[in-house]
Amino acid sequence: MREFILAKDELIKLVKTLPKDGVVLLSGTLASGKTTLVQEIAKFHGVKQNVTSPTFSIMQSYDGDVKIFHYDIYQNGVSGLVKNGLFENLYEDGLHLVEWGDEELENMLKIYKIPYTIINIKTKENLRIYEVKSA
Repeated sequence: MREFILAKDELIKLVKTLPKDGVVLLSGTLASGKTTLVQEIAKFHGVKQNVTSPTFSIMQSYDGDVKIFHYDIYQNGVSGLVKNGLFENLYEDGLHLVEWGDEELENMLKIYKIPYTIINIKTKENLRIYEVKSA
C-alpha cells in the first residue's frame, strides 16, 4: 500500500502514479474528494469537458488520451451497475473510475478476474490522505 498526504493543488503527484487503464475504486466519506480526484485524473489525461459526478446517471464517459468511464454507485450500489448493464463496461478498454466502490464490487471484480486499484480517501484538516492499494 502507498500513502499520499496531499493538498488539492498537489494531486498531480498521486495522479501520475495511477494506472492509465483498468478499474479504480474510490472510497471515502461524503465530501472527502472523490470527484475532485476524478477531475484531476481526467485533466491529466487531456479531457477538456467539465467532469461532474454522475450521481443520477450512474456513468459518464470522457475522451482524452485514454477513454475515461466515471461511475457513481452511491444511490444504487453494485446492483445498480448490474441492473443497468454497466458492469460489462468494466471489460472495455479505458480507465474506469468508480466512486463509492465497496467490498461487494471488489468481490465481484475478484470473481470475474478484473484487476483493480483501491483508493481510500480520508480527510485531515485541509489535506487528504490517499491510501492506494493494487489488487
